[in-house]
Amino acid sequence: MLTTAIQQFMLGTVLNSEAQAKETLRAIKAAGYGGIELCGFMIHPTGLMVRLLTKAAGMPTGSGGKLDWHALIKASGLSVTSLHFDLGSVERDAAAIAAEAQGFGTDTVVITGMYRFAYGDAAAVHDLAARLNKAGAALAAQGVRLLYHNHNCELQRVQGGTRAYDILIDETDPAAVNFEFDSYWFAEGGADVPAWMERLGPRMKLWHINDRGTRLTGPAMTPILKTDSMELGTGNLPLENWARQARENGVETAILESHRNWVNKSPLDSMRRSAVWLDAHWKEG
Repeated sequence: MLTTAIQQFMLGTVLNSEAQAKETLRAIKAAGYGGIELCGFMIHPTGLMVRLLTKAAGMPTGSGGKLDWHALIKASGLSVTSLHFDLGSVERDAAAIAAEAQGFGTDTVVITGMYRFAYGDAAAVHDLAARLNKAGAALAAQGVRLLYHNHNCELQRVQGGTRAYDILIDETDPAAVNFEFDSYWFAEGGADVPAWMERLGPRMKLWHINDRGTRLTGPAMTPILKTDSMELGTGNLPLENWARQARENGVETAILESHRNWVNKSPLDSMRRSAVWLDAHWKEG
């Protein structure tokens, strides 16, 4: 059965109190989504630096770290698709991270990199693959699988024509490490998205989906238009083709994560519009 979920990171502005979080989760469920992907730094209190960095990026984390997420999820009727954590936390105490994931009813932990690793340095990327293998094996011993989530920085070239993502695919053990593929970020990086999806094959376990376009209207100072995230089906990405490849790979859950630029400046209005596309082209595709 094909399902849909929402990444918590796009919801920081509407999770600032228990009442608001309950209403947000109800809205997600009412729109037809079955799950939510939680972020470790949004379900626990976070430091000032993390809050400032995410706010500067246009994706504030909000005050959700003060809330009881076990109670909120139970009341919402949503499932927890997976739990995002940083690699260092898994390395320090894999058993604790596994227990937290299982406490939310999920067997999946996702590592995301971006600013944390030197993707243009071959030695650093080889080391990252080794670290992922070790962390994945530690989680697997607890009954939890590890997935790696990409951005566009993994497209950096190392060792001639080899890219960082090549190394992460080739040097990680499928028994310990698999992938949550974000097609938006690779599209932004100029990659051949379906080719990478095909290469991942059954190692692509989850699909992060977003569309890309612009809301700029009227005369512009230059003919160059800024691109940003858009509601599914309203941008310029060939999502239907990518959905077919994701299904061929055996992916069961498409996870929406849009970045700012929401219609009506509302992540909830935005996710409702994207739900229409997901119902037509993912669940029924």
